[in-house]
Parts: sequence; C-alpha cells; structure tokens
Amino acid sequence: MERELASCVLADGFARVRETVDEVLGSTPPAHLLWQPPGGGNHIAWLIWHLSRVTDDHVAGITAVLDGAPPPRGDQWTAPSDQAWRAEWADRLGLPYDRDDFGLGHSPDDVAAFPPVAPSLLGGYHAAVQDRTEALLGRLRRTDFAVVCDERWDPPVTVAVRLASVLNDATQHVGQASYVRGLAERAGAG
Repeated sequence: MERELASCVLADGFARVRETVDEVLGSTPPAHLLWQPPGGGNHIAWLIWHLSRVTDDHVAGITAVLDGAPPPRGDQWTAPSDQAWRAEWADRLGLPYDRDDFGLGHSPDDVAAFPPVAPSLLGGYHAAVQDRTEALLGRLRRTDFAVVCDERWDPPVTVAVRLASVLNDATQHVGQASYVRGLAERAGAG
C-alpha cells in the first residue's frame, strides 16, 4: 500500500517533535528539568510527559476506533486501554497522578508534585509513543481520515482533525519546553 501524502506530512511533523524532545532532554541539565518559571508555570519534565501522554491517549483512541471500537460519545469516556503509558511507562515513571491522567487542568502544585525522573525515561516514553504514532500513520488509508473517532464534540471529531490537533498540541508544548530551558539557564536554576 502506498502511503498517503497526509500521513507523510503528519509523520514529518511528529518526527520534528521527537527531534526537539530529544534535543531538549539531551541538552538540559537534570536540575533544570523540574524548574518552574515564576508564577507557577509548567516545567520541562511535565511538558514532555504531558505532550507524550496526550499523544499516547489520542493515538490509542484513534487506533481503537479504526480497529472497530465505537467512538466515545456523551459522558461515557473510557481511556483507551492500548496505551504505551498503561502498558509499561506508568509503572516505570511512578508519577503521583491517576493512571489515566494526562495533565489536563493540572495546577502549579500538581506540576510541582512531578518527581525527579531520569531524562532517559522521559525520552524513552516519548519514543515509545512516537513509535505507536508512526505505526498508526503508516497504516492509514485515505478513507480513514474521514472516520469519526470522537462523538463528544459538535461537530464530531474525525481522524484527520484529531491528528492535526494532537500535532498542534505537541508542537506547542515542545516549544514551551525549549523556552523554559532558556528561562532556566538565564535564572541559573539548580
């Protein structure tokens, strides 16, 4: 099967996020990973975890629908079971959040509760999510982009819209992580 152009463009975007995650984690002193900007902003470790969790959750949801599960509707949302986080990474990272949490609505105190985590673990989780994302993108056919994967919104969300939204979110958060790295360096964090 020839890969759809849209899948190729999305794959390139997600690969750029992965490159930036690797660059941020590889060039940031460990003491800076948990530094919160004044006013209770999000720190680098939380931002990398959050963008990975959102991608993991949404890619698993799309995959489930394409494999025949009904799309979520109404208030009856259940976290997709086939997530890298649930399969392995929640236990390995040992964060103080609910197992299905992905950071939506976290307060500055919730962000501050994020414990020290080795950059290699954060990077490993992100890589596992990226591998799953790439596998999904590699299997998409043109008709899959129009499949409704979430009926909780008006209008219902299609695979194309969800993937564009996830890429936009990941791009913003990895940009924020890069920005916070610069702020931490200027502040002499750690």
